[in-house]
Amino acid sequence: MGQIKIFGLASELNKNREEISEIVHSCVVDALKYPKDKKFHRFFPMESDNFYFPKGRTEKYTIIEISIFEGRSIDAKKELIKLIYSRFSEKLNISENDIEITIFETPKHNWGIRGLPGDELQIDYKVNV
Repeated sequence: MGQIKIFGLASELNKNREEISEIVHSCVVDALKYPKDKKFHRFFPMESDNFYFPKGRTEKYTIIEISIFEGRSIDAKKELIKLIYSRFSEKLNISENDIEITIFETPKHNWGIRGLPGDELQIDYKVNV
């Protein structure tokens, strides 16, 4: 299971939302072997007075938070991070300096999905990749 939150300035995030979603999803599918038909993305377009970021970043500054079941290998998570940086640079011309990624892992029993705790849920994909 995975939930992804994407934060950025409304002026930038809104014009690239579909492409950002496709890029992030392709990275999750490739690095974590996630099913192609499962996409849970939330966009948080923010006005500049509510989105402070460090000097040296541009208006394209984007924060990506990824919540997943624990169990993925360190190598798989590093691959995910590298793919996001690479594809954002290639496809959106967004610099690595303008992207920050955080991966939050929690035990399956901390998730509630379709009326069940996550550890009681039958899923059709591997978590331990």
